[in-house]
Amino acid sequence: MPREVTPPKITDAFCKLGQPVKIVLQLVAAVVVLLVLAVAVLVALSWAPPRSVESLTERWAPEPSRFIEVSGMQVHVRDEGRRDDPVPLVLLHGTSASLHTWEGVVEELKPQRRVISLDLPGFGLTGPFPDGNYRMSHYVEFLSTLLDRLNVERAVLIGNSFGGQLAWEMALDQPKRVERLVLIDAAGYPRQSTSVPIGFKLAGIPGLAPLMANILPRRLVESSTRSVYGDPDQVTPELVDRYYELTLREGNREALRERFKQVPAVDNTERIASIQTPTLIIWGGRDGLIPPLNARRFQRDIAGSELVMFEDLGHVPQEEAPSRVAEAIRAFLPQP
Repeated sequence: MPREVTPPKITDAFCKLGQPVKIVLQLVAAVVVLLVLAVAVLVALSWAPPRSVESLTERWAPEPSRFIEVSGMQVHVRDEGRRDDPVPLVLLHGTSASLHTWEGVVEELKPQRRVISLDLPGFGLTGPFPDGNYRMSHYVEFLSTLLDRLNVERAVLIGNSFGGQLAWEMALDQPKRVERLVLIDAAGYPRQSTSVPIGFKLAGIPGLAPLMANILPRRLVESSTRSVYGDPDQVTPELVDRYYELTLREGNREALRERFKQVPAVDNTERIASIQTPTLIIWGGRDGLIPPLNARRFQRDIAGSELVMFEDLGHVPQEEAPSRVAEAIRAFLPQP
């Protein structure tokens, strides 16, 4: 008579598998815990809530800085040099920068000229536009009001990047107020960037807005700053501190996101070609954000314009080589 074979119980099979499954589950749980801890540490290290302008003023607004009321804002301004200069130089910085980007150039030029630098709305210590309007026409209106407030009837506008576009837009809108233009790695044409600061990329992602309102890794700011220099080794901890801390000024991060939303990239070739103001174009040959091709476009489209190319510099020549930039400006300007 054949012996009856009892089939193994399902529970027995699971018991045999239980130990490996338990180990796997424990490993998964450990990985999840480690990931949560890593995220928590990253957030803690990158936690950077907005800072009040008062907390930043002592370090970033020493003499001769002052604040003047313009269009409902306390605008951070430095007005230096010769008070008898009939046509002052007005320096306009680029995106996420501040008047500090011009300090070296100001030192070079102020013995001969009156030199005015400022933090544009949405940046530096000036902070955001009260009405949240970051269209270029609004910036032109603001600049005109500022010149009125400073009793400047006519000026030489010197602008870098976004500030360069503001300069030439002002020259088109109010040509009688602009005697000459100096465009330094200026915006205005569509660009084929080879190096875009990661901070700019993140600012353009809508879903990150709530997170980035209180988080800003200092290393991200350092990486962004190095990416716009022809020689990244020139970027010092002090320079990174400046860009980092002024970005934290309350309202500045939201202002940057709004400006990117409100000011789409367009082809301004026809408008630029109508500029009649004498123009000097200065460019960094290693600019990966607005490539040198755009310098040649400006030279082609602005009749009679001059081009100075610094092959070893990046997007902010005025920071990397202020003496060379100042010399080019000085050679372009008639003596006051």
